[in-house]
Amino acid sequence: MTHPIPPGTRDILPDEMRELRRLSVALIEAFERFGYGEVSTPTIEYEEVLARGGESGAPVAYRFFDERGELLAMRSDMTIPIARLIANRYAGAEPPFRLCYLATAYRAVRPQRGQMREFTQAGVELVGVPAPQGTVEVIEVLSAALDAAGLSRAVIGLGDADLYRQLLDELGVEAGASERLLACLAAHDHVGLEAEVARLDLGAGERETLVRLPTLRGGPEVLDSARDLGGAATARASERLAATYDGLRARGGADRVNLDLGLLRDLGYYTGAILEVYDPALGHVLGGGGRYDGLMARFGWPLPAVGFALHLERLHVAQAEEERFAATAGDGPARGPERGS
Repeated sequence: MTHPIPPGTRDILPDEMRELRRLSVALIEAFERFGYGEVSTPTIEYEEVLARGGESGAPVAYRFFDERGELLAMRSDMTIPIARLIANRYAGAEPPFRLCYLATAYRAVRPQRGQMREFTQAGVELVGVPAPQGTVEVIEVLSAALDAAGLSRAVIGLGDADLYRQLLDELGVEAGASERLLACLAAHDHVGLEAEVARLDLGAGERETLVRLPTLRGGPEVLDSARDLGGAATARASERLAATYDGLRARGGADRVNLDLGLLRDLGYYTGAILEVYDPALGHVLGGGGRYDGLMARFGWPLPAVGFALHLERLHVAQAEEERFAATAGDGPARGPERGS
């Protein structure tokens, strides 16, 4: 007789659990080497607190009422709970705050596509350090974490959350069309993006800019290509990305960073730099993050902030694939990955 479990959840048996535990310890140790202290927050929060991430924050999967009739929800990520923790527990303390975590999160997803309702995140939040310094530091920590996981070929995509939104505003694209274009971009649906752009009442050059800009990926040379397309939004984003990339290069951390002007995270609280992590051994994005300079103000303390979260289970799968690759082919050169799902 089979006793089912909810779609998007899974059991973990002893062998895998031991491997996940070793991976978890390696990640936390990597974070702590950079001065990040581990914290834990409740799995359940007041729904009103999680809602401060905005309508386009990580979707809440489960809501319920407590014995007093208060609406509670299970956390969908750790960024908002840590913003709440800092506002509550560090009030009056001097920033910056360097915090890390290993925590289970819950999302409303479509399990038939292989997505998980329940999953584990490992990540850091740096609150109180502005761009580009804070962004450079967090990317450096992320790179060290990937090395600790044995993912030497993993690539960090670096983009700008404001670039395409501001470009659409600059071109006067109406709100409905703008949302459709941003949805295509977040889903890495370039075919859909081209179809939406073709419907816009814009000049041929403006439509070409909207289609071409998201295809620009690579080293600092892509910023020159972006500037050639023109526009104030492109110039501002290129300047921000150049400052971050130059900071990484000065600290020897630019080698695994791939500038990606089509990158857009699907969480609305991101501003400025955004990150995604890919490994050539796996088709999925392993994690991501970015700046969220406006979020702390929603908790009464306007501080710049940046962080990332890695999907522990996906890291584990990539780790196994990398070990298999090393055993069969040796250490080959890193390849530019396809954008994941």
